[in-house]
Amino acid sequence: MATIATTTANLTVKIIMNDRGNPPGKLADAELHFGAGPLDGLKLIGFSVWERRNGAGRRVTFPARQYSINGERRSFALLRPIGDAAAQDVIREVILNAYAQAEAAAHMSGSALGL
Repeated sequence: MATIATTTANLTVKIIMNDRGNPPGKLADAELHFGAGPLDGLKLIGFSVWERRNGAGRRVTFPARQYSINGERRSFALLRPIGDAAAQDVIREVILNAYAQAEAAAHMSGSALGL
């Protein structure tokens, strides 16, 4: 599994490429590493980058905990916006940009090796 880190201000996005292709459509895992403030030295895990089912673009899933009530599977989001639901879009874009950089770096290293 290839690992690439992209730093934005006091946040580093670590991309762990899914080289095994299992589960299908999962491209990478992502972690957020904090470099300042009260979260300095901590990381938030559980993000994943997926290929969209229709093949057009990528999507990001956020950390969640699955549970069951009366046999029905549900999911509880661990990272949620305080007010504006669009607040998650910033993190989603940062992760997608880090993935794009990791993907480009992987293609560059592959083409340098003649693959």
